[in-house]
Amino acid sequence: MNLKSTINISYRGLMMHKTRSMLTTLGIVIGVAAIIIVMALGDGARELIVGEISSLGAETAVIQPGNGDLFGTGFFSQSLNERDYNAIRKKGNVPNLVAAMPEVVVPGVVSFEGETYAATTIGGSAEFFVDTFDVYPDEGTIFTEDDINEKDRVAVIGSTVREELFGQGPAIGKFIKIKNEKFRVLGVFPISGSFTFFNLDELVLLPYSSAQTYLLGTSHYNQINVRADNPDNIDKLVFDITATLRETHNIDLGEENDFVVRTQQGLVDQVGTVVSILTSFLATVVAISLVVGGVGIMNIMLVSVTERTKEIGLRKALGATRKDILRQFLIEAVMLTALGGLIGVIIGTVIALLASLVLAQFVSENWQFVFPLGAAILGVGVSAVVGLVFGIYPASQASKKSPIEALRYE
Repeated sequence: MNLKSTINISYRGLMMHKTRSMLTTLGIVIGVAAIIIVMALGDGARELIVGEISSLGAETAVIQPGNGDLFGTGFFSQSLNERDYNAIRKKGNVPNLVAAMPEVVVPGVVSFEGETYAATTIGGSAEFFVDTFDVYPDEGTIFTEDDINEKDRVAVIGSTVREELFGQGPAIGKFIKIKNEKFRVLGVFPISGSFTFFNLDELVLLPYSSAQTYLLGTSHYNQINVRADNPDNIDKLVFDITATLRETHNIDLGEENDFVVRTQQGLVDQVGTVVSILTSFLATVVAISLVVGGVGIMNIMLVSVTERTKEIGLRKALGATRKDILRQFLIEAVMLTALGGLIGVIIGTVIALLASLVLAQFVSENWQFVFPLGAAILGVGVSAVVGLVFGIYPASQASKKSPIEALRYE
């Protein structure tokens, strides 16, 4: 019997028991749909983060302490300080540097007359911040380098912070509290949404010197942001900064740095790798459901073999060989799982698309739906393989039945 005839017989066999066929594929459908959802949302998150990092510009770089691990203890290392900052600002050391901003992170909440809000509080330079992100307060003004040098207790806040603390009342000139220290509000940023690793609307920006002196009691920085005069000179900038900091840190030839200088491409690669690993891990966990679905298919196929004993006997009596029976039941299993995989891709895509629309509405308007083509192809392919693997035993059992005994079966 040729392959076309076997496929037609297999198809008719499945259509005779539509409900059972649909229930059989359910495990595969759920497994593949879950994989598509996880991969699509993971890819969307990676594209969002990478896009926001890239938006900082190819001429920017970040000096981070320790090994530069954004998600580890290295971020809080004390290997960057004012001496380093002053050294890289000297034209003789780093001639292509046009601007630099030390950055410190202040944990805790901000408050005003009993109202509190868990804002993102950062100590930095407002002028560098405004130039880099191209955003200026729509109320009030920013603090200057003089405010930084004088360690003035001033702040620029985001729109959400303003709304949470002041409501509809005025914010400019009012004093907010951070760790029981008062800071006068100079300006309010317009509604802007997320930038890289923080939401501008939830930001409280202070002079880094004030944050160090009154809130942290430290002299080190969590990182130093720098900007080159031209994107083409970014590699030279990194080289000069590295040489300068190795000298200020007294690092001998052959010793490893206790800092890292990352360009935007370096940050893109680092974050992209972390998100990809996490997404792949979750997809692997979800893929276990495909194995569960495969076991279910094997059980249903074994039941089907028993129910169709007389059919098998009749086919063998009419000349079907053991190979024909084996191939028929294998094709049925593969057709079931491949169809389940295809339906899973469709359902997963629809759910992921709807989830992306919701995330774009409530998380970030820059969140985009990314269809994981590779995951879709792999999902359907793996489903077919699962059907083949878990269909071998039931098909083998069917092919071994004696035609005489099968015809006698009641």
